[in-house]
Amino acid sequence: MKELENKIKKHLEERGWDHLRPSDLAKSIMIEGAELLELFQWENPELEEVKQNSEKTEQVKKELADILIYALQTSVLLGFDTKEIINTKLDYVAKKYPAELMKKNAQKGAGSGTDAEYWKIKEQYRRQGLNK
Repeated sequence: MKELENKIKKHLEERGWDHLRPSDLAKSIMIEGAELLELFQWENPELEEVKQNSEKTEQVKKELADILIYALQTSVLLGFDTKEIINTKLDYVAKKYPAELMKKNAQKGAGSGTDAEYWKIKEQYRRQGLNK
């Protein structure tokens, strides 16, 4: 991850973009996210359908790369350790959404929000102000 962060930092510095405002990067992430979403406008393909459509996957790769680059630029410019913040969030999500419960609901074909146990956990996190 450090190698990628360093490449992003060099890329920004070479272009004089190493003082971009976080708000502008956040806007760019959302704009690119909308472009990714636009690829699926008026359709709702399953995972395997998308994976088998080479034209669609190439379009997704391009938009996803834009999103990831802007996200990494934000992390680099704010001096974050990207690997650390991702691992911290994954640890938090693992506790908030227990794998056993989520997998059980996924296998039933229901969304995670259909289980009373899930809502109990979610409410507990909301009360504790941990819903981030």
